[in-house]
Amino acid sequence: MADGVPMVATLAAKTMEVPGVHTLSLALDTHSPFDFDYGQFNMLYLFGAGEVAISIMGWHQGLLQHTIRAVGRVTRPLVALEVGQQLGLRGPFGRGWPLAQLRGRDLVFITAGLGCAPVVAAIHHAVANRDQYGRIVILQGVKHHADLLWQTQYRRWQALGECQVLLAASEEHRHRHHWRLGLVTELLALAEFDADHCAVMMCGPEIMMLAALKQLARLKVADEAVYMSLERNFQCGRGLCGHCQLGPYFVCKDGPVFHYPQVKPWLGREGV
Repeated sequence: MADGVPMVATLAAKTMEVPGVHTLSLALDTHSPFDFDYGQFNMLYLFGAGEVAISIMGWHQGLLQHTIRAVGRVTRPLVALEVGQQLGLRGPFGRGWPLAQLRGRDLVFITAGLGCAPVVAAIHHAVANRDQYGRIVILQGVKHHADLLWQTQYRRWQALGECQVLLAASEEHRHRHHWRLGLVTELLALAEFDADHCAVMMCGPEIMMLAALKQLARLKVADEAVYMSLERNFQCGRGLCGHCQLGPYFVCKDGPVFHYPQVKPWLGREGV
């Protein structure tokens, strides 16, 4: 329902992932199916506070899930909602990951921080449809190991066959089991995938993705194999306000997931 009028959603459950970060499970006040692609986002509206763009985490047991860090004037009261309270929702917006087009390839997921939410939804899909893809490689970076969301889920993925999980902590002071000290981009040297027959999906700080692109080029991964989810100031979700413009594109409408060759000329440029 990507029109201008929010539908009503009721908070059915709330889970704290780490301090300051909660997953909200929403029951929608509609009998119509809520169809979305992994990587799309919704605009969540809190009466009297405002509206904010939040990535769709998934659909579980009839509930729509969003993971939110409480950092601003809208996200703080959103996370403070109690079960049974209501909020507004518009969406879904934007383009998601082209998972149907990537069948048969090795999938490499590169992500850092809470920027992992759009990618984690795609990982869930790939794991649930394991026979449709080659190897799955998951590279996740955080500052400290305790910052990792969904730690139990990552341990389950580590136990899967043909699924490699590599974790990095950039500001950790000592070695921890299954963790590498350093940046997520350094994990690419340990990743096991077919560079000639893979798809890379990235999400996180743009500086991290630019560094990863250099590493991928050294590994002979073609630009055409790379997709990325970009973050900008989404205020309308429909490409009308112009706050999220990147060169000729509006990230909220033409993205947030882009094929790397499409936006390559515009990444890393000041003032764009």
